[in-house]
Amino acid sequence: MAEAGVSRKPEIEQVPNDAAKKKSKVPNAYVILFFILILMSVLTYIIPSGEFERVMMDNGRMGVLPGSFHLVEKTSDMTVSFWDLFRAIPVGMIQAASVMMVVFFAGGMFQVLGSTNVIENSIGISIRKIEEHNISKHWALVILTFLFGFFGAAVGYENLMPFVPLGVMVALGFGYDLMVGAAVVIGGLSVGFATSPINPYTVGTAHAIADLPTFSGMGLRTAYCLTALVFMAHHTIRYVKKLEKNPESSMVLGISTVGLDVDHDKFNSYSLDQKGKLILGIFLSFIVVVVFGVIKFKWYLNEISALFILYAVIIGLVARFSSDKIVNEFVTGAGNIAGGALIVGFARAIQVILTQGKIGDTIINSLSAPLANFSPTISAILMTLVQGVINFFIPSGSGQAMATMPIMIPLADLIGVNRQIAILAFQVGDGLINMIVPTLGGLLAMLALARVPFDKWFKFILPLVMKLFVVGWIFIAIATAINWQ
Repeated sequence: MAEAGVSRKPEIEQVPNDAAKKKSKVPNAYVILFFILILMSVLTYIIPSGEFERVMMDNGRMGVLPGSFHLVEKTSDMTVSFWDLFRAIPVGMIQAASVMMVVFFAGGMFQVLGSTNVIENSIGISIRKIEEHNISKHWALVILTFLFGFFGAAVGYENLMPFVPLGVMVALGFGYDLMVGAAVVIGGLSVGFATSPINPYTVGTAHAIADLPTFSGMGLRTAYCLTALVFMAHHTIRYVKKLEKNPESSMVLGISTVGLDVDHDKFNSYSLDQKGKLILGIFLSFIVVVVFGVIKFKWYLNEISALFILYAVIIGLVARFSSDKIVNEFVTGAGNIAGGALIVGFARAIQVILTQGKIGDTIINSLSAPLANFSPTISAILMTLVQGVINFFIPSGSGQAMATMPIMIPLADLIGVNRQIAILAFQVGDGLINMIVPTLGGLLAMLALARVPFDKWFKFILPLVMKLFVVGWIFIAIATAINWQ
């Protein structure tokens, strides 16, 4: 028996995706952020400097005092020079160190876990069990959507990319098309990751900036996550029923599926030995420990980072990896996600410049004036739209949180939107738009594996994204009505 029930993955023919070909035409997120840094530096010479008074609020957190904004005399050290522009980048990375460490260590742990092949085999076994028990095809697709949604919420997004061909093979085996496979795997992963109540990259980062307990407000976010997955499954089943009535209605008709035919021998090869089952149990305990720690002991980013390291070691030892292999896998995982970690510090440089020029509060004061005419619910909904637009340019969730939440949190304080609700608005705007933006490399790569052209995927998934925005707005309205903290 191979390590932790290792099995070989089917050989997949790589078919170029039209969107992937065009990817090079879209500016890199670092380039976009650098232009934002230049713009902010120029604005320190143009926008008047000002500041709010900060006071301790009733909930024990520091916040801006409404009506206390006042201009201050702009001095030479408040304008950002050419040298200051570049200096802001390492300063920002230092200030964002705790968030960056979470991203690095999460990538490391999940790489160690992935190298055991336990997750791959667990999904393969689940699919085989569905077939063995003759579960209705429709219910099987629903179960798989929730299965991938769970792993998207608990494990991450791009590191589950290898499972895309697996889901596509199942959909084809059921007699459906490539789009159904993409909907189940990519849709499930995307929705789970976007709405996850324990997403360290988005929710964790935003909570750190907002000075809120890590993963607080888990109950309502979990309800939103499950509701969103129900909508995802329903959207897929509606498409499936159209296919059953008229196979010619397929949105990916004519695209080659060579190499993706179901090979039941390959599915039968998925297995977990006792060691694999133990590793799976350890991974599930990781989720439980994280939730328990943040609720019971108020763990923060440093504690969660430590937990990623600890579990990487435990999983590696149980898998009987050598010390060198554990370290190499961990470093490889951290390296693979280095771009996502570094962009957090890069985005933090924006706040460094705003602080030096003392123009952040001036911008917040200007933004709060028109929003003050709306109710907190409408203001929070408008925040989701703003975050959605920004996400097109900064598709990194943690990077976007670092770039926007320092503005959005004090803005929320001013207009009467609870910080928890402001973070939910960020989560809705950031996560859902990731399903349709061509600037997200992970999405394009997954679509390429599924052989689904981006334009076809966009047409398929856009109605769902719009529905999930409405669902998110309903949850925001409920959160406002119950004064969710």
